[in-house]
Amino acid sequence: MAKIDVSVETGDQPAPPPSHPNTCPSCHSHYRDDELERELWVCTQCGHHFPMRARPRIASLADPGSFVEEAADLHSEDPLHFFDLRPYTERLAEAEMKTGLADAMVIGRAAIDGRNTMLAVMDFAFMGGSMGSVVGEKFSRACDLAAETGTPLISVTSSGGARMQEGILALMQLPKTVAAVEDLRDSGQALVSVMAHPTTGGVLASFATLGDVLLAEPNALMSFAGPRVVQEITREKLPDDFGRAEQNVRYGQIDAIVPRPQLRSTLSRLLRLFDAPE
Repeated sequence: MAKIDVSVETGDQPAPPPSHPNTCPSCHSHYRDDELERELWVCTQCGHHFPMRARPRIASLADPGSFVEEAADLHSEDPLHFFDLRPYTERLAEAEMKTGLADAMVIGRAAIDGRNTMLAVMDFAFMGGSMGSVVGEKFSRACDLAAETGTPLISVTSSGGARMQEGILALMQLPKTVAAVEDLRDSGQALVSVMAHPTTGGVLASFATLGDVLLAEPNALMSFAGPRVVQEITREKLPDDFGRAEQNVRYGQIDAIVPRPQLRSTLSRLLRLFDAPE
């Protein structure tokens, strides 16, 4: 008897298994937590840079015991009573519980190889590193403290842009941080900007690109809008490295690409140059 084909064709494919956060998306090498921590969250096989949280980043840059946090008591409020699928206050509480941070930026005084500096480090894990009123205020305070103490400021950015839940108040942080950088520059102090993946939107359009020296980690996305959005708007095929650090350094928009294991020594040399007598 002939068999009857009762199969039904469908375009639906089973969802791929979720990727483990410690599996390299480039070469699929897998690491234990302690292995990644020891290697500064960089794949030893292909050099892929995993996301790095703010406090481990600070620990990797600052001299042991030298970091003193500032403005740690600042917390975002909900002046617009914003509600999308969930209240903004609920999203904030969840982000604080998940990250252990008050907001998406940590600032403080530190030393790198004995040279004093101010650090302003963003954490993408806190609501995509979005810049709301607290992030803008913290960065402004970091600029003010750097100017008062006569020390350079090093910022490390990783952000999806302005925080939509704060509306115009978030967008106001763009001119606020730009003005803070100008005040820092008027005081004679330098800003070194390190852009990690991703640095986009309002953060890229404000203080992140105003540094006296602009550095980026390998393959970091540095574009106001992502390539998918730009491609949909322009209807044009974009280069594979569109908006990436490699394209930006090729066009002279940043000074250098610095792998994470070399970042501390690079910043130390820059601080030494800025500290050199005229």
